[in-house]
Amino acid sequence: MEPSQFLDGGTVTISDDRYAVCRAEGGHPDALATIRDETETTVVVTHDDVGDVDASAVERGWKRLTFEMDLPFELIGFLAAVATTLADADVSVFVLSAYSTDHVLVKDDDLDDAVSQLESLGCRVVSG
Repeated sequence: MEPSQFLDGGTVTISDDRYAVCRAEGGHPDALATIRDETETTVVVTHDDVGDVDASAVERGWKRLTFEMDLPFELIGFLAAVATTLADADVSVFVLSAYSTDHVLVKDDDLDDAVSQLESLGCRVVSG
C-alpha cells in the first residue's frame, strides 16, 4: 500500500473553525484532542473555548485539515508524505491522528500554501 493510493483523488476538508493548541493543567470537555504524557497535557480547542482552558501557554491561529479517508493501520508513510510536501513549502504542522483518519493543523497564514501543496499530491481540498 502506497500513500499515493489514498492521496491521489482523496478529499481533504478545511475546518470552518480556528483552533488553539494549549499547554494546559487539565482537559476540556469540548476539546478536539487532549494529549497527556508524563510531563504535560496539550489541549486543542476552538478559539471560542480558549478562555475556558487553564493554560500556561496558548498558540492560536490554526486551521484543521482532515483527510476524509479511512487509513488502514498497515499504511506506511502517509503522514511522512504529507509532512514532507508541506515542509517543502515551509509550512509547519501540528498532527493529530484518530482511529482511521489523520488531521493536520496549519497556521492561518500558511493555509493557501498548504492547500496548493496538497493539491499537488492529487488531493481535492474543500471547505468544511
